[in-house]
Amino acid sequence: MSAAWATVAALAVGTAAIKAAGPVALGGRALPAPLERLVALLAPSLIAALVIVQTFSSDGKLVVDARVAGLAAATGAIALRRSTIEIVLVAAAVTAAVRALS
Repeated sequence: MSAAWATVAALAVGTAAIKAAGPVALGGRALPAPLERLVALLAPSLIAALVIVQTFSSDGKLVVDARVAGLAAATGAIALRRSTIEIVLVAAAVTAAVRALS
């Protein structure tokens, strides 16, 4: 088995263990209301952090390039309540246009 497949297998086992830990620890009981509200906020917070890191960093340095224009365009499309596919297409088109012009 190569090192890559060993890593994939280890990550799969780790992921399964983490997913199983919640139900095992709770034992069928419901989460307390404050903790349930906190858990509901984790996914949006994580995706926002990932978007910011991927947009504004390159090799650990702060970068402002065409990706920022694409993010701004996507933000505008979200504000206009466009569909997800339209948001992605607008962001991609603006990013490509800015890269072509620079």
